[in-house]
Amino acid sequence: MIIATVLFAAIAPANTATLQERLSPCLSCHGENGQSQNPDVPSLGAQQQDYILVQLFLFRGKMRNVEIMNEMAKSLSDDDLRAFSESLSKLPAPAPLEDLADAARIERAQNLVAHHRCNFCHAAHFVGQDQVPRLAAQREDYLLRSLRAYKSGERPGYDPAMASVVEPLKDGDFADLAYYLARVR
Repeated sequence: MIIATVLFAAIAPANTATLQERLSPCLSCHGENGQSQNPDVPSLGAQQQDYILVQLFLFRGKMRNVEIMNEMAKSLSDDDLRAFSESLSKLPAPAPLEDLADAARIERAQNLVAHHRCNFCHAAHFVGQDQVPRLAAQREDYLLRSLRAYKSGERPGYDPAMASVVEPLKDGDFADLAYYLARVR
């Protein structure tokens, strides 16, 4: 019953609810101000607007399969997708993890980044650009799951570059990359 209420609130027609009211169910999972506290759920604060737009489009068309997101997006209009992506992209960026980082893991990840040129598409400080997502300070568990899903083909990218980048990487590489990116400032 709660999920049905949340879904209804998210897809209520624009003329009966404000954009902020319609975004409320999104933020209940993705976190207040776009800072997720939920395992495997990405933070959306400061995410690239064009990236969010494309992802919502993929969810709406079930080209990216995450049941709750497919359900949430199925009745959104193109204007809704644009409004949601613009609003979410303006939320504050997530804060990086502030633990005592393992220097060896950070160094391994930085070597992987340099070798595979991750910062070419995702930008120098991993803030993303255009339709390429922000990775800096993203949830570590979400990053790890996403990298694994790209490699397995479970999460097809709309850009084939990701598949070719992750193909030679091992699971330990993914763990180190996710560890590092969650701590990038």
